[in-house]
Amino acid sequence: MKVTKEMVHQDLKTLFYPLKIVAYLLTKKWGIKLMDLRTKLVKGKGIDGLDCQEIFIHSNNNGPKIRVRIFKPLNQKEKLPVMLYCHGGGLVIGTPEEYRNYYESFIKKRPCIIVAPDYRKAVNDPYPAAFNDCYDTLLWIKDNIDKLGITKDKFIIAGHSAGGGLAAAVTLKIRDTKDVNVAFQMPIYPMIDDRAITESGRDMDVPLWNSDSNNFAWKLYLRDLSKSGAKIPSYAAPARNTNYRDLPPAITFVGGLEPFRDETINYVESLKRENIPVIFKFYKTCYHGFDIILGNKGVGKDALDFTYNSYAEFYDKYI
Repeated sequence: MKVTKEMVHQDLKTLFYPLKIVAYLLTKKWGIKLMDLRTKLVKGKGIDGLDCQEIFIHSNNNGPKIRVRIFKPLNQKEKLPVMLYCHGGGLVIGTPEEYRNYYESFIKKRPCIIVAPDYRKAVNDPYPAAFNDCYDTLLWIKDNIDKLGITKDKFIIAGHSAGGGLAAAVTLKIRDTKDVNVAFQMPIYPMIDDRAITESGRDMDVPLWNSDSNNFAWKLYLRDLSKSGAKIPSYAAPARNTNYRDLPPAITFVGGLEPFRDETINYVESLKRENIPVIFKFYKTCYHGFDIILGNKGVGKDALDFTYNSYAEFYDKYI
């Protein structure tokens, strides 16, 4: 689908052509390295008014130590629920610190402790590296509940874009292993389907993240499985899952002009068929990451308000 500037939401028109360049850069390894340099500029930064920590934890899968950021209210005295947050970046770029505004807003809306792993990226480390890093972080949280001041069995699993896909994958494994109890999940416009079989996944020519950049990222992430001819598991691409029973309630939204549109809608409908509570919103004329791009402006603010208000609703209901 060829998307023109005239087709997108008024608030997103100004950045249409600059973000088309970004989409092109993310189809090249050199472009990914260039974009990743920008994302790493915020590495190590904290949030004023919050207790911000950086730690390194052991991998359970013979990987290198995992850099993890922890954000929580200052002078925390009572036990709080924990949010495992997986950052976005197409599985190829990014750091947890890029999403500091989200952490601050979640904690202000309803108090929690946010633990965000800086998982390995697919350019150097294909599946299962990123997934293992996120799940190992979850297990580390479980083993350190008292030290962290976390309420037992009140886990929230969240992430945006590729992080949303990792959140969905982690949630699937938790369902299968029962390692912890998940109160609810927030896979926001998640990257979950490698097959490019939906209309939006096959041919979506849009700014920032399009079908070409999406396919390129999936090839990097799944290359070891492809070389060996192994079956792609649902922990790698959660849309391949066929059993949605016993999954936790979910919050998500998606734009109508982005590759993840159909796979997000399919995920929502699959949960609903199992009578799993879902809060979902559809932004017909928006392309990928519009809430991050716009922040507290226009339709971006609407998406952020939806995210935080939905989070508060499920927090009050399930925590």
